[in-house]
Amino acid sequence: MRCRLQRFALTKAVPLAISRGTTAAVEHLLVQLEHGGITGFGETGGLDTGHRRFETDAVAVELESVFPQLEELQPQPLQALEPLLAELSPPARCGLDLALHDWWGKRLGQPLHRLWGLDAGACVATSVTLGLGEPAAVLARLERWWAQLPATRIKLKLGSPDGIDHDRQLLEAVAVAIERRRQSTGAPCELQVDANGGWDLAAARAMFDPLQRAGVVLLEQPLAPLADPHRDLAGFAALKPQCPMPLVADESCWDLQDLLRLAPHVDGINIKLLKSGGLAEALLMARTARRLGLGVMLGCYSDGGLLNGAAAQLLPLVRWPDLDSHLNLVDDPFSGGELRGDTLLPANAPGVGIMLRPEMEAKLRRGDSC
Repeated sequence: MRCRLQRFALTKAVPLAISRGTTAAVEHLLVQLEHGGITGFGETGGLDTGHRRFETDAVAVELESVFPQLEELQPQPLQALEPLLAELSPPARCGLDLALHDWWGKRLGQPLHRLWGLDAGACVATSVTLGLGEPAAVLARLERWWAQLPATRIKLKLGSPDGIDHDRQLLEAVAVAIERRRQSTGAPCELQVDANGGWDLAAARAMFDPLQRAGVVLLEQPLAPLADPHRDLAGFAALKPQCPMPLVADESCWDLQDLLRLAPHVDGINIKLLKSGGLAEALLMARTARRLGLGVMLGCYSDGGLLNGAAAQLLPLVRWPDLDSHLNLVDDPFSGGELRGDTLLPANAPGVGIMLRPEMEAKLRRGDSC
């Protein structure tokens, strides 16, 4: 295999504020694996969940250090590469995993969802995200989403550093706007809430009634994730018996081991490829969660169309898609994803089904790299 990295910028049309801070732009990495005249592409970058943090520069160093070992190997069978991939951090493993899966699908001439036997007709609408802010600004963002696509599923970020009074005001304002939308258009519209770990146990319990009155259909990661898995689990165990809507773990759930740990005390998990280390673990988690009766959410960070397009190959297994980050970019270097209304579909082109835009291809021809 021939391996290479390319840095690229992703700039949000609207910056996103959550309980841990605001993001307006990120730098990501394009991973390229070439063998036998076929090139597989993967996307990766840093992430921060409050208790685990990975910097893009460190991920690049990690990948470059493993490239010499990969260049002596074949891209298939993937099982033979598992010991090498297992030594990498989740985001570094994700970049390689996506490139290997993309190569495999291209080699066989099929999209991944078809190779996995998934039904593309089972996909449902993705949610779109409203960040924290003053109610007027958040409502303006909501109107911008509705001007862009049907947006029948709204995810509202709460857990404001300004406290739960601000959360209550923002929740009420958005709920009123959604109800007006329902009455004026007759279209369904649901409200989800993600606190990104911004509440303590008392605040989460105090928000149950306001969430119920607002018609919220699920609550995601109300408590801060903890490095100690037993203490982390205790928070969900304390909330689950009283939570009036489905309780979903995000920052606390990285891999299959976390899924099995949390399963008795949550109603669903949020799988993100940068957390899981790519598609191999994500597919295993999604199938296991469904077998255990848990709902699957499929989410993103400040990701481009390649990461979200790769994730979209899993969408037939997903109850709560949340792949909207690439829809809020002014400079996404990828194309190929299909959006029907507000339903994202797995691409039908071979591999992950995502292509490079001409400007990214030009950078590759010039030899730009890390």
